[in-house]
Amino acid sequence: MDHPLEAPLDAATPVVSAFYDRFPYPGDPLQDGPPPGYNWRWCVDSVVAAVDGALPPEPRPWRILDAGCGTGVSTDYLCHLNPGAAVLAVDISAGALAVARERTARSGAAAQVAELRIEQRSLLDLAGEGPFDYINSVGVLHHLDQPEEGLRALVPLLRPGGLLHLFLYADGGRWEIHRTQRALALMGVGTGPAGLRLGRELFATLPESNRLRRHHEQRWALDTAADANFADMYLHPQETSYDLERLFRFVDQPGIHFAGFSNPEVWDPARLLQGELLERARALSPRQQWALVESLDPDISHFEFFLRRQDGGGAPETLSSTVPQAWSDEALLAAGGERNRCLWGWPSTALLGPDLRPLTITAEELALMEALEASPAGTPIGALPLAQGPAERAAAARRLREERVLLLLRA
Repeated sequence: MDHPLEAPLDAATPVVSAFYDRFPYPGDPLQDGPPPGYNWRWCVDSVVAAVDGALPPEPRPWRILDAGCGTGVSTDYLCHLNPGAAVLAVDISAGALAVARERTARSGAAAQVAELRIEQRSLLDLAGEGPFDYINSVGVLHHLDQPEEGLRALVPLLRPGGLLHLFLYADGGRWEIHRTQRALALMGVGTGPAGLRLGRELFATLPESNRLRRHHEQRWALDTAADANFADMYLHPQETSYDLERLFRFVDQPGIHFAGFSNPEVWDPARLLQGELLERARALSPRQQWALVESLDPDISHFEFFLRRQDGGGAPETLSSTVPQAWSDEALLAAGGERNRCLWGWPSTALLGPDLRPLTITAEELALMEALEASPAGTPIGALPLAQGPAERAAAARRLREERVLLLLRA
């Protein structure tokens, strides 16, 4: 059931809603059957294991909110990657929601979950919903007139300990995009079909050596092949972006703490440095390392990260308290586990891992995982019917956990 948006709480809502009615986003094609592949950030089991190091032992069909679902790409994955969940997807654009409903109907998303609701509502007006275990709000808050109000609206919808996944634009990697946006605005091309036509014409007209044209053709041409995606990037009427310092000021709100980037490999100095320079970088605090990476890599175009709602009372948790701790052999052997659903090519020793990169496991590691899947849920790894000795299976379980093939269950 849709809710009328006659009195939007955010000043940008009518303009943004009309924009997405013209250009329903994202412009991914519709298809019959489940969505292709996976994105582990939309599989709540995989997220919780990544943030906490293990899954809770209690039963968990998750309660999930897709806050700003657009044309339903994220909603579709959230349903197929979280069987049995209860999913609420909301967006302010009727045009985008029409596509979302068709997408999820054609994919069979509703059959995968206990409940799927797709409603025309503002994320600022969801009082009475929840509490949710997981809120996905990717590429949404930065289109509000006051993004901090969006964050303040979402946090109370989380259960204590629940996780919020956000994606916000970064200044550095959008330098060329911002200049293109300003140029098109100065020429008054508008945010409709004329703006789309003239925006594409701009890149065809600029000299081949022009930095804006080169940047678009080399980095964004494929991503913006769909008209809706081009419009979202270059014609959007309301947008905010951040640097790292402003980002952490933005998330510094009562009741939540930063629980880590959802693309941590991007923020690892080893991606850019080696030798003594890397040693010096490793000696820095995590925040300093991230600031270093931000300085060294001007192509970072967005921040994607998790926030956790704190339990009531007590001092805010530090980042170090959210980093999964090492597991002893004894703890590994006493733990149960599950296979990560975000693997391509299972069962095999040659896989694509959760980040869609090639991953090779050994025959012994494959045997451990197959024994785990064939055993009753919660069976300790040390009790699996395998010829492997305790040290051998603990080593296999440790590597499988590090590669995120194995999701451990806390005892």
